[in-house]
Formats: sequence, C-alpha cells, structure tokens
Amino acid sequence: MESGNVFYATGKRKDSVAKVWLTPGTGRVIVNNKDLNDYFELNVTRDLLSSPLTLIEKTDAYDIKATVMGGGKSGQAGAIRLGVSKALVQVDPDLRGILKSAGFLTRDARSKERKKYGKKGARASFQFSKR
Repeated sequence: MESGNVFYATGKRKDSVAKVWLTPGTGRVIVNNKDLNDYFELNVTRDLLSSPLTLIEKTDAYDIKATVMGGGKSGQAGAIRLGVSKALVQVDPDLRGILKSAGFLTRDARSKERKKYGKKGARASFQFSKR
C-alpha cells in the first residue's frame, strides 16, 4: 500500500506481526515509539532488521517506523525485516530480484511445535522407569 511518499507493508515471523512504514529520510528507525537502540539491546537483532537496506546500500535513505506485537525480540526483528523488504519492493520493483535471492522476501514459516498429550513437551517424554 502506498500513499504519497509513505510505503506500508506487514511482516510475520514465529508469533510476531510487524506493521512497517517506510518514508524517505535520514535512516532513523523507530520501533513501538522507541528508538532502535532502546528497543533492541542486541546488535544481532538490530543488524537483522536493517539488513535489507544494507544489502541495497541505502541505510541512510529511508526512515523506518514499525509497530510490532507478539513473540520475542528475535522474531520481532525478523518480522520487521520482512516488512521492510516488502516496502522496498513497493518503492522500487527492480529491487525484487536482489531481495528475493537474499531470502528477504520469503516468510520464515518455522514456528513452535505443539505439545503432545502424554509427553512432557513437543517431543520430550517423561523419564521411563522399568521397575
């Protein structure tokens, strides 16, 4: 969805859902009304969500505003990355091939496996005692 110079996309990863708005700017990143460094403490998660911009070498060309809910920090960063990638394709459709080959436009479908009845977890069983 596009309105003027604002590009909107959603991204999902594990249990996280991110709404991402991309606007031409100076490279500011706001996540849930907090600065990027305040929201994500680890450098790995910070680098993960800005990796599409790093790949196309336009880290300072766009401002990112993201609202993310559900899941943990790693899943949220992955959801924002997918949203940023989708928004970049709206900005310039020629970037699709580059982002697709890097795997940024594919939704990572891996999620937590459900717990099974009679078991301790998804696969872990209780300790077996013969006697």
